Amino acid sequence: MKNFWKGKKVLVTGGAGFIGSWVCGDLLGRGAVVSITTSSGNLEKVAEVKNQLRIVRCDLLDLDAAKKALRGQEVVLNLASKVAGIQFNIKHPALMYTQNVQIAKNVIEAARLNNVERFLVVSSACVYPRNSKVPTPESEGFRDDPEPTNLGYGWAKRTAELLGRFYASEYGMKVGIARPYNAYGPRDDFDPETSHVIPGIIKRVFEGEDPLVVWGSGKQTRSFLYASDFARGLVETIEKYPEPDPVNIGTTEEVSIGELAKMIVEISGKKSKIKFDKNKPDGQPRRNCDTSYARKKLGFKAEVKLREGLERTIEWYRQLL
Repeated sequence: MKNFWKGKKVLVTGGAGFIGSWVCGDLLGRGAVVSITTSSGNLEKVAEVKNQLRIVRCDLLDLDAAKKALRGQEVVLNLASKVAGIQFNIKHPALMYTQNVQIAKNVIEAARLNNVERFLVVSSACVYPRNSKVPTPESEGFRDDPEPTNLGYGWAKRTAELLGRFYASEYGMKVGIARPYNAYGPRDDFDPETSHVIPGIIKRVFEGEDPLVVWGSGKQTRSFLYASDFARGLVETIEKYPEPDPVNIGTTEEVSIGELAKMIVEISGKKSKIKFDKNKPDGQPRRNCDTSYARKKLGFKAEVKLREGLERTIEWYRQLL
């Protein structure tokens, strides 16, 4: 069977970030010629493959910079976005919306102007409303407002999906839309100001926090997707289904935040007691996706189970200390 990616010129915007670094590794393994954009110039997460990448330092909030970065590319996976944890998202909905929409708008317009063959909109499970069905089908993505704790970011991702749909309709672009769920794994963001729940808990466990304070009741549930599965899902979406029709990229495993915290403490070999701060928000009560569409359209199924992924992540973090 022909390898779609061999020799393809592929740009991963935000490619120096956590998930971007995993996507680059996946694409290089398939024989693609990979470029990345970075706004910060921090290449720590792609250090192992840096010599195999074309690196473009630019600010994608600037359309001219985006046009220049996309020149000569055949496939673009738009991972560039402003991301943060729950606290930042609650405080800054306007910033999260405007910056993410501006990036989405500039990158897809630059793709059109450069006649890019295929374009992947990387959306998010944050598009879904708080009271969505669980497991959540793609059809719930534009019902009501997104989850209130991710309101600005959720609407920005909905807007990015609409841009993909409209550009495909008006300009005939081949556009795919992936809606991935919570990612975790080695090279994640462990900064307490911006980290998500898994790296946040791991860091505090290793710092000896006791009791370990977890936001909310601990009963809220999430579905966590290991980074290699996340990357493979994105790559296979734009290869196998370049249609402006969203596809959930996730796992069928669902875990409560309380159980997750216990698992992390246990794997870490620590003795921290766990305390739930019920004055803090739970966020969405349950989050897990219906993965049947991804199986049907992509043949995609997550391979790494949560416990195995946590063991790998914690071992990687331990090596940093």
